[in-house]
Amino acid sequence: MDALYSFVYRGQLTEASLDKVGRQRRRHFGPKDADELRRTLSYDLLDADLLASGLHMAVVYAAIHAFENTVRQLVTKAMAEQHGEDWWSQVPPKIRTRVDTRMKEDAKFRWHGERGATQIIYCDFGDLSSIVVTNWTVFESVLANLEWAKAILNTLEKSRNIVMHGGILAKEDIERIGLNIRDWIRQTG
Repeated sequence: MDALYSFVYRGQLTEASLDKVGRQRRRHFGPKDADELRRTLSYDLLDADLLASGLHMAVVYAAIHAFENTVRQLVTKAMAEQHGEDWWSQVPPKIRTRVDTRMKEDAKFRWHGERGATQIIYCDFGDLSSIVVTNWTVFESVLANLEWAKAILNTLEKSRNIVMHGGILAKEDIERIGLNIRDWIRQTG
């Protein structure tokens, strides 16, 4: 019994130590969180039909959001492995300039939360594709086919933009998004 107690206690101490040094825990978003967010956003004041279509597209957006950030992680990891900490210098100048401008603009409005702490967060979806294309030798071993990668990113960017600007996607478009995400994840592992 003492051995079991010691094992459990050491586990709790380890957990506490990890939390103390800033361990990142996975975020969970549950029903209580959703209810609180709905109250904060005044859902009860919004048109029910518009809200319903928005909620439908929110599910689609969540998948696109996760995919877009998966691509950001892939770009960051691959570029850093190839070029080291200064990998950002290998990004096309036009993108770097646009990102610098956005970061400076965001810094002016300290009262508002920022997009993120790194340049890659300030890239448009299309910028991610441009980074892959201009650094194809970095991504070739993972993505294998440039035209395939560009086609998937282009298609998902079109769908993303429709959802982000209040549009409603057809069932076929949503199915295409799912197919493209599955193909990309299978290819990139």
